[in-house]
Amino acid sequence: MRNFVVVVLLVAGCTLLSAPSASASTSAKDAAVQIVSATVDGQNLKDSTQSAPLRLVPGDSVDVAVQVANHGDQAVHIRHVELSGRVLGLVFYNYLANVDFQIAPGATETVRYRLELSGLKRQGVGLMRGEMAVTDADGNTIAATPMVSDIRGSYFSVYGLFGFALLVLTALASIDAALALARHKLSDNRFLRGVRLLMPGIGVGLLLLFTASACRIWVPETPIWLAVAGVTAALFFACGYFSPTPRDEDDDEDDDILDDDMVIGTDALHTETTDRLTPVSADEPTVTIQTMRTAAPDHRAGD
Repeated sequence: MRNFVVVVLLVAGCTLLSAPSASASTSAKDAAVQIVSATVDGQNLKDSTQSAPLRLVPGDSVDVAVQVANHGDQAVHIRHVELSGRVLGLVFYNYLANVDFQIAPGATETVRYRLELSGLKRQGVGLMRGEMAVTDADGNTIAATPMVSDIRGSYFSVYGLFGFALLVLTALASIDAALALARHKLSDNRFLRGVRLLMPGIGVGLLLLFTASACRIWVPETPIWLAVAGVTAALFFACGYFSPTPRDEDDDEDDDILDDDMVIGTDALHTETTDRLTPVSADEPTVTIQTMRTAAPDHRAGD
């Protein structure tokens, strides 16, 4: 349970930290720099969607072409071109190419290189959102274009093991909550009962979206991940909050003892009443006792 909480907090923390860093990495002078087009083996990344993702096969060598335009009044130096895939702010694959070229004000430059997708099989699988970005010497993003990629990797990759960990932790949390509910071990406090079911709810939401992504059914954005996890967490919390208050075992034992005493007392009363009211059978012999009354002697006659 503690490990599950740590994973959830880690994912949430990485998501919150990654969002401002992406926006802060682009400086004001580079806001006029745009990626006009970016292609991988002839497919434009701007046209990649869930139904037509960029297909990435581990071990293949692909031709990359990036066209960058500088609409500002200062020259811009491009040092790297980065191709990456992210889920919940976590980077699962990243390819960095050194290009090192400069774009004059008002100019447009195109850089081409060949990229070998080595190690991709161990990094991800299924549909995944990402981006192609151009960065400066310090690693700050100058311009970027989003994309949707279809990674033909292994389910034993880092992303696959991430989903497997979600499955195991969610199952353990659910079993723990179910056993506590069956054994009447949940807290008498409604809020604490809701919190007990909160962790399985978060896990179920994340697991559903991971399954949709890994099976190439749907590729949600980060806000959707958080929204779905929040909805399932709220539903599980409500189930715990509005569940009946568990009864204490001592109270149950006292009730059982009281019921037994009442049964024993009723049986004894019935037996005593039956003994008192048992009629004499007509077939049983009866004994008649005759009594004789004798008169007391008159002492006055002797006198």
